[in-house]
Amino acid sequence: MVTLAPDAGIAGRPAAYPPRSAVISWIFFDWAAQPYFTLITTFVFAPYFATHVAPDPASGQSLWGFATAAAGLTIALLSPVLGAVADASGRRKPWIAAFGALLVIGSSLMWFGKPGDASVIPPLLSAYAVATVGVEFATVFNNAMMPTLVPPDRIGRLSGTGWATGYVGGILSLILVLGFLAADPATGRTLFGLTPLFGLDPVSHQGDRISGPLTGVWFIIFVLPMFLLTPDYPARRGVREAVHEGLAELQKTLRDLPRQRSIAAFLLANMIYTDGLVSLFAFGGIYAAGTFGWNTIEIGTFGIILAVAGALGGWLGGKLDDALGPKRVIAGSMLVLLSAIVLILLVDKETIAFVKVAPPVPGAPLFSAAAERAYLLLGCLIGAAGAPLQAASRSLLIRMAPKDRIAQYFGLFALTGKVTSFVGPLLIGVVTAVTASQKAGMAVLVAFFVAGLALLARVRD
Repeated sequence: MVTLAPDAGIAGRPAAYPPRSAVISWIFFDWAAQPYFTLITTFVFAPYFATHVAPDPASGQSLWGFATAAAGLTIALLSPVLGAVADASGRRKPWIAAFGALLVIGSSLMWFGKPGDASVIPPLLSAYAVATVGVEFATVFNNAMMPTLVPPDRIGRLSGTGWATGYVGGILSLILVLGFLAADPATGRTLFGLTPLFGLDPVSHQGDRISGPLTGVWFIIFVLPMFLLTPDYPARRGVREAVHEGLAELQKTLRDLPRQRSIAAFLLANMIYTDGLVSLFAFGGIYAAGTFGWNTIEIGTFGIILAVAGALGGWLGGKLDDALGPKRVIAGSMLVLLSAIVLILLVDKETIAFVKVAPPVPGAPLFSAAAERAYLLLGCLIGAAGAPLQAASRSLLIRMAPKDRIAQYFGLFALTGKVTSFVGPLLIGVVTAVTASQKAGMAVLVAFFVAGLALLARVRD
């Protein structure tokens, strides 16, 4: 396993940056992890759970929201502590491996989520929560490796390229599921008109459920280059000593944070707008399934188009980050997202902005109804803005945080991204349950981006 020189592990600034192969291998972590968000939380398994495992779509959205909230609270409580310990110990890869294992185990267990079986709901949601904790913590420590890979003036491009590459991986994994594995129960054929591979049964939705194990295998295969070729920090402390030193450093950082007004304002803004963004991605597919009655193939095709928009947005956002600065990229992305959410709330299957349109016709070609096309266009705006928002956020943190405590600050970054992450899903779940309206549940997200923009204005980058 490759490690950095000892002085790089202490100062966070290597005398010479690693070769291109090491940087490309690091980028492949995003490729390895993205199918979890594409297949599980957004376009395949979450809508399947809401429409076929849960009693009804509104209940499914509510239950999924509660599980997301539980995972988010766990991540919020532990991420700063683990980041501080990792900084003290020096190593990143062992943490990525441990939490990657949780991702693989949790996602693989989703295969057992049979349709209409209420007994599988609690263990299924538990597996989802475990996998979510795993992928989020692995991402914290992977992000902490960034400052040692490229010079500071190329951090934005590295971050944007990582996000764009991840979206491409998500696209390919979604094409694999829709084109070869998941079939329409009515026809028994996949999106490509094929019989599902491996004899997967469309009636019991095995093609949807296989997205869980596929996510685990995908991660194992494509995270290997990072472990083999990307240098890690050298070991500096034993576990016991690292825990003691890490907790002491975290206490000092938290005590000093109120005096660092700019970074404190950024972390608070990140807390709010990330909550809104995660909730938007988590429930976008579920909302489409309930509003238009889309099945897995329709939602998945929608997801492929959004992922293409996200890949282009991430790549362009990285260039704009280095040219204009990450703060401007974050602000512009939030304005696009806010506009798209407001417009989505004005679209249902029979109206667009209060104008009557012909509803979708069963058996018609994909996205043939005007309302479906409007939702598709707005979804592309969300995909194109969401990638640069996330990429520029981690780029801005790297520019602002002390280099010798980068994992600790990424832990705080994850904390602020997760400490209230249960609020968005919880509010969506509660409002949806009380009103029995998916639209009312999604409307709460407007406030998150308005507040995020207001706080970002106080950040000096």
